[in-house]
Amino acid sequence: MSDYTSIEDLVTQAEQEGKSLGQLVLQQQASELNITPEALLNTIHQRLTVMEKAAENGMRKDIRSTSGLTGGDGWRMHTYEEKALSGTFCAKAVAIALSVAEYNAAMGRIVASPTAGSCGILPGALLPMMTEHGATRDEICLALLCAGGIGLVIAQQATIAGAEGGCQAECGAAAAMAAAALVQLCGGTPTQCAHSVAIALKNQLGLVCDPVAGLVEVPCIKRNAAGVMCAITAADMALAGIRSVIPADEVVVAMGEVGAALPCSLRETAQGGLAATPTGLRLAEQIFGKHSS
Repeated sequence: MSDYTSIEDLVTQAEQEGKSLGQLVLQQQASELNITPEALLNTIHQRLTVMEKAAENGMRKDIRSTSGLTGGDGWRMHTYEEKALSGTFCAKAVAIALSVAEYNAAMGRIVASPTAGSCGILPGALLPMMTEHGATRDEICLALLCAGGIGLVIAQQATIAGAEGGCQAECGAAAAMAAAALVQLCGGTPTQCAHSVAIALKNQLGLVCDPVAGLVEVPCIKRNAAGVMCAITAADMALAGIRSVIPADEVVVAMGEVGAALPCSLRETAQGGLAATPTGLRLAEQIFGKHSS
Protein backbone atom coordinates (compact mmCIF):
# COMPACT_ATOMS: atom_id res chain seq x y z
CA MET A 1 0.00 0.00 0.00
CA SER A 2 1.58 3.25 -1.09
CA ASP A 3 -1.29 5.60 -1.85
CA TYR A 4 -1.87 6.60 1.79
CA THR A 5 -5.64 6.31 1.83
CA SER A 6 -6.00 4.47 5.13
CA ILE A 7 -4.37 4.73 8.53
CA GLU A 8 -5.56 1.19 9.22
CA ASP A 9 -3.65 -0.13 6.21
CA LEU A 10 -0.49 1.75 7.23
CA VAL A 11 -0.72 0.33 10.75
CA THR A 12 -1.41 -3.20 9.53
CA GLN A 13 1.50 -3.21 7.10
CA ALA A 14 3.90 -1.69 9.65
CA GLU A 15 2.99 -4.26 12.28
CA GLN A 16 3.18 -7.15 9.80
CA GLU A 17 6.69 -6.06 8.78
CA GLY A 18 7.80 -5.28 12.33
CA LYS A 19 8.48 -1.64 11.45
CA SER A 20 7.49 1.68 12.96
CA LEU A 21 5.23 3.89 10.86
CA GLY A 22 8.22 6.14 10.18
CA GLN A 23 10.32 3.26 8.91
CA LEU A 24 7.48 2.09 6.68
CA VAL A 25 6.91 5.56 5.22
CA LEU A 26 10.67 5.96 4.66
CA GLN A 27 10.73 2.71 2.70
CA GLN A 28 7.63 3.52 0.66
CA GLN A 29 8.49 7.12 -0.13
CA ALA A 30 12.07 6.30 -1.12
CA SER A 31 10.72 3.67 -3.50
CA GLU A 32 8.15 6.05 -5.01
CA LEU A 33 10.75 8.80 -5.44
CA ASN A 34 13.28 6.30 -6.84
CA ILE A 35 15.94 7.33 -4.35
CA THR A 36 17.69 5.50 -1.53
CA PRO A 37 16.25 5.64 2.00
CA GLU A 38 19.49 7.31 3.06
CA ALA A 39 18.99 10.10 0.52
CA LEU A 40 15.43 10.67 1.67
CA LEU A 41 16.48 10.67 5.32
CA ASN A 42 19.08 13.32 4.46
CA THR A 43 16.32 15.48 2.99
CA ILE A 44 14.29 15.10 6.17
CA HIS A 45 17.36 16.13 8.17
CA GLN A 46 17.40 19.33 6.13
CA ARG A 47 13.72 19.93 6.93
CA LEU A 48 14.49 19.42 10.61
CA THR A 49 17.25 22.02 10.41
CA VAL A 50 14.79 24.51 8.93
CA MET A 51 12.41 23.81 11.83
CA GLU A 52 15.21 24.38 14.34
CA LYS A 53 16.22 27.68 12.70
CA ALA A 54 12.60 28.83 12.60
CA ALA A 55 12.21 28.10 16.31
CA GLU A 56 15.42 29.96 17.10
CA ASN A 57 14.72 32.97 14.89
CA GLY A 58 11.10 33.21 15.94
CA MET A 59 11.97 33.30 19.65
CA ARG A 60 13.52 36.76 19.47
CA LYS A 61 12.02 39.39 21.74
CA ASP A 62 11.86 41.95 18.93
CA ILE A 63 10.28 39.84 16.18
CA ARG A 64 7.15 41.40 14.66
CA SER A 65 4.86 40.61 11.76
CA THR A 66 4.46 43.15 8.95
CA SER A 67 0.96 43.99 10.20
CA GLY A 68 2.24 44.57 13.72
CA LEU A 69 -0.46 42.30 15.11
CA THR A 70 1.86 39.63 16.48
CA GLY A 71 5.36 38.94 17.71
CA GLY A 72 7.26 38.33 20.91
CA ASP A 73 4.95 35.77 22.49
CA GLY A 74 7.32 32.88 21.81
CA TRP A 75 10.00 34.81 23.69
CA ARG A 76 7.57 35.58 26.53
CA MET A 77 6.67 31.90 26.88
CA HIS A 78 10.33 30.92 26.74
CA THR A 79 11.20 33.23 29.63
CA TYR A 80 8.30 31.73 31.63
CA GLU A 81 9.21 28.06 31.09
CA GLU A 82 10.60 27.37 34.56
CA LYS A 83 7.40 28.66 36.21
CA ALA A 84 4.92 26.92 33.93
CA LEU A 85 2.06 25.03 35.55
CA SER A 86 2.25 22.47 32.74
CA GLY A 87 5.94 21.67 33.34
CA THR A 88 9.10 22.47 31.42
CA PHE A 89 8.53 20.10 28.50
CA CYS A 90 5.06 21.43 27.72
CA ALA A 91 6.18 25.02 28.21
CA LYS A 92 9.05 24.52 25.76
CA ALA A 93 6.65 22.92 23.28
CA VAL A 94 4.30 25.89 23.51
CA ALA A 95 7.16 28.40 23.25
CA ILE A 96 8.46 26.72 20.09
CA ALA A 97 4.98 26.41 18.56
CA LEU A 98 4.39 30.13 19.12
CA SER A 99 7.85 31.08 17.88
CA VAL A 100 7.65 29.13 14.63
CA ALA A 101 4.14 30.42 13.91
CA GLU A 102 5.27 33.99 14.66
CA TYR A 103 8.26 33.52 12.37
CA ASN A 104 5.84 32.46 9.64
CA ALA A 105 3.77 35.62 10.23
CA ALA A 106 6.98 37.66 9.98
CA MET A 107 7.65 36.08 6.56
CA GLY A 108 10.41 33.80 7.81
CA ARG A 109 11.31 30.41 6.34
CA ILE A 110 9.31 27.57 7.87
CA VAL A 111 8.29 24.00 7.04
CA ALA A 112 4.61 23.75 6.13
CA SER A 113 3.59 20.83 8.32
CA PRO A 114 1.09 20.21 6.91
CA THR A 115 0.39 23.92 6.22
CA ALA A 116 2.01 27.27 6.97
CA GLY A 117 -0.84 28.16 9.31
CA SER A 118 -0.13 25.09 11.45
CA CYS A 119 3.66 25.14 11.08
CA GLY A 120 4.44 25.45 14.80
CA ILE A 121 2.80 22.28 16.06
CA LEU A 122 5.18 19.58 14.80
CA PRO A 123 8.39 21.40 15.76
CA GLY A 124 6.80 22.36 19.07
CA ALA A 125 6.13 18.71 19.83
CA LEU A 126 9.35 17.21 18.49
CA LEU A 127 12.21 19.62 19.15
CA PRO A 128 11.89 19.40 22.96
CA MET A 129 12.14 15.62 22.67
CA MET A 130 15.82 16.12 21.84
CA THR A 131 16.62 18.58 24.63
CA GLU A 132 14.35 17.12 27.31
CA HIS A 133 14.20 13.39 26.51
CA GLY A 134 17.41 12.65 24.61
CA ALA A 135 15.91 11.74 21.24
CA THR A 136 18.45 11.65 18.40
CA ARG A 137 18.12 13.57 15.17
CA ASP A 138 17.63 10.31 13.27
CA GLU A 139 14.78 9.37 15.60
CA ILE A 140 13.19 12.78 15.14
CA CYS A 141 13.48 12.42 11.35
CA LEU A 142 11.74 9.04 11.45
CA ALA A 143 9.06 10.62 13.63
CA LEU A 144 8.63 13.34 11.00
CA LEU A 145 8.15 10.62 8.38
CA CYS A 146 5.54 9.00 10.62
CA ALA A 147 3.78 12.36 10.85
CA GLY A 148 4.05 12.80 7.09
CA GLY A 149 2.37 9.46 6.45
CA ILE A 150 -0.53 10.42 8.70
CA GLY A 151 -0.78 13.79 6.99
CA LEU A 152 -0.94 12.17 3.58
CA VAL A 153 -3.84 9.98 4.69
CA ILE A 154 -5.72 12.99 6.10
CA ALA A 155 -5.14 14.88 2.85
CA GLN A 156 -6.45 11.92 0.83
CA GLN A 157 -9.45 11.11 3.02
CA ALA A 158 -10.48 14.66 3.92
CA THR A 159 -8.47 17.89 3.63
CA ILE A 160 -5.64 19.82 5.24
CA ALA A 161 -6.78 23.22 3.91
CA GLY A 162 -8.41 25.76 6.20
CA ALA A 163 -10.23 27.26 3.23
CA GLU A 164 -11.85 23.88 2.64
CA GLY A 165 -12.29 22.42 6.10
CA GLY A 166 -11.66 25.09 8.73
CA CYS A 167 -8.80 25.17 11.21
CA GLN A 168 -9.58 21.58 12.23
CA ALA A 169 -8.10 20.65 8.85
CA GLU A 170 -4.87 22.55 9.57
CA CYS A 171 -4.17 22.67 13.30
CA GLY A 172 -6.26 19.54 13.83
CA ALA A 173 -4.31 17.57 11.24
CA ALA A 174 -1.01 18.91 12.59
CA ALA A 175 -1.97 17.89 16.13
CA ALA A 176 -2.85 14.40 14.92
CA MET A 177 0.43 14.13 13.01
CA ALA A 178 2.43 15.35 16.01
CA ALA A 179 0.64 12.97 18.38
CA ALA A 180 1.55 9.97 16.24
CA ALA A 181 5.15 11.17 15.96
CA LEU A 182 5.41 11.52 19.74
CA VAL A 183 3.98 8.06 20.34
CA GLN A 184 6.52 6.55 17.96
CA LEU A 185 9.37 8.46 19.63
CA CYS A 186 8.29 7.12 23.02
CA GLY A 187 8.33 3.50 21.81
CA GLY A 188 4.61 3.14 21.19
CA THR A 189 3.19 0.73 18.64
CA PRO A 190 1.69 1.70 15.28
CA THR A 191 -1.73 0.87 16.75
CA GLN A 192 -1.09 3.31 19.60
CA CYS A 193 -0.03 5.91 17.02
CA ALA A 194 -3.41 5.48 15.32
CA HIS A 195 -5.29 5.92 18.59
CA SER A 196 -3.35 9.10 19.29
CA VAL A 197 -4.31 10.41 15.84
CA ALA A 198 -7.98 9.76 16.56
CA ILE A 199 -7.84 11.31 20.03
CA ALA A 200 -6.03 14.45 18.85
CA LEU A 201 -8.16 15.03 15.78
CA LYS A 202 -11.53 14.48 17.44
CA ASN A 203 -10.56 16.99 20.12
CA GLN A 204 -10.06 19.61 17.40
CA LEU A 205 -13.20 18.64 15.50
CA GLY A 206 -15.27 21.61 14.37
CA LEU A 207 -12.50 24.20 14.86
CA VAL A 208 -13.27 27.06 12.49
CA CYS A 209 -10.89 29.16 10.41
CA ASP A 210 -11.57 32.83 11.18
CA PRO A 211 -8.35 34.82 10.67
CA VAL A 212 -8.60 38.44 11.76
CA ALA A 213 -8.02 40.73 8.75
CA GLY A 214 -7.49 37.58 6.68
CA LEU A 215 -3.96 37.20 8.06
CA VAL A 216 -2.48 33.98 9.44
CA GLU A 217 -1.84 35.59 12.82
CA VAL A 218 -4.89 36.03 15.09
CA PRO A 219 -6.03 33.55 16.36
CA CYS A 220 -3.88 31.20 14.28
CA ILE A 221 -0.63 31.55 16.22
CA LYS A 222 -2.18 30.76 19.60
CA ARG A 223 -4.03 27.84 18.04
CA ASN A 224 -0.62 26.38 17.25
CA ALA A 225 0.11 26.50 20.98
CA ALA A 226 -3.20 24.80 21.78
CA GLY A 227 -2.60 22.26 19.03
CA VAL A 228 0.75 21.14 20.41
CA MET A 229 -0.78 20.66 23.86
CA CYS A 230 -3.56 18.63 22.26
CA ALA A 231 -0.93 16.46 20.56
CA ILE A 232 1.00 15.88 23.79
CA THR A 233 -2.18 14.98 25.69
CA ALA A 234 -3.33 12.60 22.95
CA ALA A 235 0.10 10.92 22.83
CA ASP A 236 0.14 10.45 26.59
CA MET A 237 -3.34 8.94 26.57
CA ALA A 238 -2.46 6.52 23.78
CA LEU A 239 0.79 5.52 25.50
CA ALA A 240 -1.17 4.92 28.70
CA GLY A 241 -3.26 2.35 26.81
CA ILE A 242 -6.31 4.56 26.28
CA ARG A 243 -8.03 3.74 23.02
CA SER A 244 -10.28 5.85 20.82
CA VAL A 245 -13.76 4.35 20.51
CA ILE A 246 -14.01 5.79 16.99
CA PRO A 247 -11.20 4.50 14.69
CA ALA A 248 -8.77 7.03 13.29
CA ASP A 249 -9.93 6.67 9.69
CA GLU A 250 -13.53 7.31 10.70
CA VAL A 251 -12.48 10.39 12.66
CA VAL A 252 -10.67 11.70 9.57
CA VAL A 253 -13.73 11.16 7.38
CA ALA A 254 -15.93 12.84 9.98
CA MET A 255 -13.56 15.81 10.02
CA GLY A 256 -13.93 16.14 6.27
CA GLU A 257 -17.71 16.04 6.55
CA VAL A 258 -17.74 18.61 9.34
CA GLY A 259 -15.50 20.86 7.27
CA ALA A 260 -17.79 20.61 4.27
CA ALA A 261 -20.75 21.54 6.50
CA LEU A 262 -19.07 24.70 7.83
CA PRO A 263 -20.45 27.90 6.32
CA CYS A 264 -18.18 29.85 3.98
CA SER A 265 -17.83 32.57 6.63
CA LEU A 266 -15.94 30.12 8.86
CA ARG A 267 -13.53 28.80 6.24
CA GLU A 268 -10.65 31.29 5.99
CA THR A 269 -12.73 34.10 4.47
CA ALA A 270 -12.42 36.38 7.52
CA GLN A 271 -16.18 36.93 7.37
CA GLY A 272 -17.20 35.23 10.61
CA GLY A 273 -16.04 34.12 14.03
CA LEU A 274 -13.31 36.21 15.64
CA ALA A 275 -12.69 38.07 12.39
CA ALA A 276 -16.19 39.53 12.54
CA THR A 277 -15.98 40.77 16.13
CA PRO A 278 -15.83 44.54 16.72
CA THR A 279 -12.15 44.29 17.57
CA GLY A 280 -11.47 42.03 14.59
CA LEU A 281 -13.15 44.48 12.23
CA ARG A 282 -11.34 47.44 13.78
CA LEU A 283 -7.98 45.73 13.33
CA ALA A 284 -8.75 44.90 9.70
CA GLU A 285 -9.62 48.55 9.06
CA GLN A 286 -6.50 49.68 10.89
CA ILE A 287 -4.29 47.45 8.73
CA PHE A 288 -5.98 47.66 5.32
CA GLY A 289 -8.18 50.76 5.43
CA LYS A 290 -11.84 51.55 5.96
CA HIS A 291 -13.29 49.40 3.18
CA SER A 292 -11.26 46.26 4.02
CA SER A 293 -14.32 44.38 5.33
